[in-house]
Amino acid sequence: MNKTYPKIGIRPAIDGRQGGIRESLENKTMALAKAVAELISTHLRNGDGTPVDCVIADTTIGRVAEAAACAEKFEREGVGATITVTSCWCYGSETMDMNPYYPKAVWGFNGTERPGAVYLAAVLAAYNQKGLPTFGIYGHDVQEVSDNTIPDDVAEKILRFAKAAQAVATMRGKSYLSMGGPCMGIAGSMVDPDFFQDYLGIRNEYVDLVEILRRVDEGIYDPKEYKKAMDWVEKYCKPQEGHDYNLPEKVKNREEKDHDWAFTVKNMIIIRDLMEGNPRLEELGWKEEALGHNAILGGVQGQRQWTDYLPNFDFPEAMLCTSFDWNGTREARILSTENDSLNGVSMLFGHLLTNMGVMFSDVRTYWSPDALQRVTGKTPEGLAGQGFVHLINSGATTLDATGAMCDADGTPVMKSYWEITPDDVEACLRATNWYPADRLYFRGGGFSSNFLTRGGMPMTMLRVNLIKGQGPVLQLAEGWTVDLDPEVFDIINKRTDKTWPSTWFTPRLDSSKDAFRDVYSMMNNWGANHGAIAYGHIGADLITLASILRIPVCMHNIPDEKIFRPSAWNAFGMDKEGQDYRACKNFGPLYK
Repeated sequence: MNKTYPKIGIRPAIDGRQGGIRESLENKTMALAKAVAELISTHLRNGDGTPVDCVIADTTIGRVAEAAACAEKFEREGVGATITVTSCWCYGSETMDMNPYYPKAVWGFNGTERPGAVYLAAVLAAYNQKGLPTFGIYGHDVQEVSDNTIPDDVAEKILRFAKAAQAVATMRGKSYLSMGGPCMGIAGSMVDPDFFQDYLGIRNEYVDLVEILRRVDEGIYDPKEYKKAMDWVEKYCKPQEGHDYNLPEKVKNREEKDHDWAFTVKNMIIIRDLMEGNPRLEELGWKEEALGHNAILGGVQGQRQWTDYLPNFDFPEAMLCTSFDWNGTREARILSTENDSLNGVSMLFGHLLTNMGVMFSDVRTYWSPDALQRVTGKTPEGLAGQGFVHLINSGATTLDATGAMCDADGTPVMKSYWEITPDDVEACLRATNWYPADRLYFRGGGFSSNFLTRGGMPMTMLRVNLIKGQGPVLQLAEGWTVDLDPEVFDIINKRTDKTWPSTWFTPRLDSSKDAFRDVYSMMNNWGANHGAIAYGHIGADLITLASILRIPVCMHNIPDEKIFRPSAWNAFGMDKEGQDYRACKNFGPLYK
């Protein structure tokens, strides 16, 4: 299915005085605009691997009529964010972008011949006065007027803004599909429509889980794809079935297990069709069902009403969140276990900023070096030596997180789907076992993925939480996956559910931040039972993204010099955390 993505509009602003001044600046201004467009399209990609597309105004913008013509073009072209560039003085309120929903940035060229910095300051003042928070970009060093290259510090800010702005624009107008209701009293699964609508521009769609049963019973899925899927499962998943650790009286026979495989594969196809639609269904006579719910993310309740008598959703959730299946490599989807919508949003943020699969995990256990020594008789080494957190889930976790994919040096990595090779796919599947579900937890059975994430991968753990009276807040922690001695792993793994996937994570510590004095502090300050874990150190990108959405960041371990927010934040005091809270409160949600 072809997707359309928003574009980033480039606005070349210019001094409007004809008769020599404007004419002398036309080529320079348009050259800067083209350089920004090339930078973005070269370095940033959408979720389907296509370059982020930029649209440049037809002319430079010197007066309000040209600003209006640019705005009309951007509306026609499907622009979702704008960057204004200039090397000179321009008429601030006449040339600015007035669309309230476009994230905005302005690059004022640092040169001596013309006052680009003066325009930057003037137009930012106008944006702030009008309540349109905008990012200001100004190079550290003076450039020659003939130099149309983009300095590294400027490029970093342009790309950080563009990546976050494209994520915001991509979310707008999509849906969260809630399949089932709240799960086991988990607050995040009590889906808050006001948060989705006001802060993200996402509508809420709801489907009772009986709809999945109806589609199974009535055969509302593509039978050819189902056959293809089962052939793939027979080849790659069934041979990886793990030992059945259930009590003897709860062990299912082969026929029952085969039935569970067939049922869960159908569930996966149906959930995807519910989220996205499937034109093949219309060919089969199911016109309404073919439409889907335009969902960019979703969640499945599962526990307990479903899982008390039917196979669990671990396989569908794990595989939908993985960057491949029987149809080959493709964009990982975002499906939240236990319908935890807030963790789903956190996963979505991570996915949109990385174009990779994102883990869903319980933030289960903090292991101090002393506790590990007492239990195992061994002291952890390397990064694990400062202590670590056990991230573990029932088996509904992306297989991308095995760490079985490697770069050219053999280092474990995660990849965007267009970079994943057939060898990578095979490696992930070999690294994953499928254990019969623990029927004390999941009475209806099913299969849970099991793997051990390889250490050494940079990761960012994040979570959005809703606070009464405050609204949403974001917390994040950059760190790494770590390896443990196999004997140590075996001992502590047996203390929990040994059939579930495990990831050992340790954050980058920072003695200047209370939540990161040590690993215990990070764990003790985490705000919910779940977390989303994205590949790479993307904390600075997340902070920029959160500021566009007016979500304050309550916990992070990012150096101050990497924090990039709209210029208006500087008007709310000199402490960056306080600035963030006050500015977000003042401007309110982006779409309200």
